[in-house]
Amino acid sequence: MAIPQSELLRAGQRRPLLKSQARASLQKTAFLCHSHRDDKLAEGLQALLAEQGVELYIDWKDASMPLQPNRETASRIQHRIKTCDWFLFLATANSMASRWCPWELGYADGQKQPDRIAIVQTSDSTTTHGNEYMQLYRRVDMSSAGELLWVPAGSNQGQFVRTVPFL
Repeated sequence: MAIPQSELLRAGQRRPLLKSQARASLQKTAFLCHSHRDDKLAEGLQALLAEQGVELYIDWKDASMPLQPNRETASRIQHRIKTCDWFLFLATANSMASRWCPWELGYADGQKQPDRIAIVQTSDSTTTHGNEYMQLYRRVDMSSAGELLWVPAGSNQGQFVRTVPFL
């Protein structure tokens, strides 16, 4: 089930968890590919993932990134994509129209195992975004109880994000 953008916005309003307050220590990391126009949605996803023990890297929150995108920006993004456990694509109307997002997804596809890439489908009042990738990659869904699920491509059943093992 696609994650309603309203749920991400609501999650972004919560007080952020301190690392010591998280259910488990944040031992999993994920790079978030998204449009900067979706900053509130990104923060909501970051809050939801932190509750599941996943630290989400968001480039515009990184003070070491250059102010204007350039070759150094691309190199730093490539490094983060390689070093994070997962690559997540936040599918929205904005990310689908972005110039950077397809580049990041293509780079991740060449660097990571397919089971380490997932699409975070979102839905707004009229559309579900990210359908075009569902046969290629895993996805992050929301259960009816509001927990995030890690779902294999082509499947309707997954496991809770907090229980996904890492080798």
